[in-house]
Amino acid sequence: MESLSAKIESLKKEIAATTVAGSEELEAFRIKYLGTKGLLKQIMGEMKNVPAEQKKEAGQLLNEFKTFVENHFEQMASGLNDADSSDVNQLDVTLPGNSFPLGTRHPISIIHNKIVAIFQRLGFSVAEGPEIEDDWHNFTALNLPENHPARDMQDTFYISQNPDWLLRTHTSSVQIREMMKKELPLRIICPGRVYRNETISARAHCFFNQVEGLYIAENVSFADLKQTLYFFVKEMFGNDVQVRFRPSYFPFTEPSAEMDISCLICKGEGCSVCKKTGWVEILGCGMVHPKVLDNCGIDSEKYTGFAFGMGIERITMLTYQVKDLRLFSENDVRFLRQFTSAV
Repeated sequence: MESLSAKIESLKKEIAATTVAGSEELEAFRIKYLGTKGLLKQIMGEMKNVPAEQKKEAGQLLNEFKTFVENHFEQMASGLNDADSSDVNQLDVTLPGNSFPLGTRHPISIIHNKIVAIFQRLGFSVAEGPEIEDDWHNFTALNLPENHPARDMQDTFYISQNPDWLLRTHTSSVQIREMMKKELPLRIICPGRVYRNETISARAHCFFNQVEGLYIAENVSFADLKQTLYFFVKEMFGNDVQVRFRPSYFPFTEPSAEMDISCLICKGEGCSVCKKTGWVEILGCGMVHPKVLDNCGIDSEKYTGFAFGMGIERITMLTYQVKDLRLFSENDVRFLRQFTSAV
């Protein structure tokens, strides 16, 4: 008992003489004396060596020592807080604050917003629909009945719980949903993410973003389609870009065409992006097939319309001269930081 008392008195003197100059030293004191392996725990452990008739007196002595250590710790902590408060009061609030790095929109979002804004100036409104779609809206209503060979043009992700469900392969399904409302004339663009089971490469991905457009009214012609797309290209890429239309095939349009522009990366001289041709396809288009109108309950004898669709990644690659579309989904901050000033 005498040795325990002497040890406690020695520690009290040591603690009373201890001061701290910062939070790190305060934490070191706490660990040394009050931590799970600190000196207080060690002293408490010596109770087992005290004779039974002296345990009550030893217990009181240890409790007093514990209170002494904790009070000294609180006093030192309070002193540090007071010092910190006085430092705050001496701060010059007129000094400039710390700067923080600014975020920005993703390049895909930047181009998405620009495309939407261009077509909105032509009177197009934005329509959206579900990404998990059924077979009828995604294929059958678009003149792609079951076993139609053109379905092989789009490798599809099907949902295992229901063979009729799938991840939409294009936003044309949104056009079908809007046409079925029969609110004519109809002038919409349908932006959104789509999915196709394709091998990922510098020019293709299993998911990407599309913007599709649709205009249905009386006496709509292919000339209206061409003038709409000419306006879009000039607003998007400038007046110096060359444009050409090529005949093509899509089951949901007739006649159909693909639209090319002169390559912005090589200026028409030929590169890997344009496959050495000097031209890059940016969208497909055509007059809405009469069967598609009939499938949606629209009188194909009275109404005509045009439709077009483009990949936002392709437009973004050309705008910023990016040669690998995988960069858009890898979330590399070094790449994305380049677009901070592009918003």
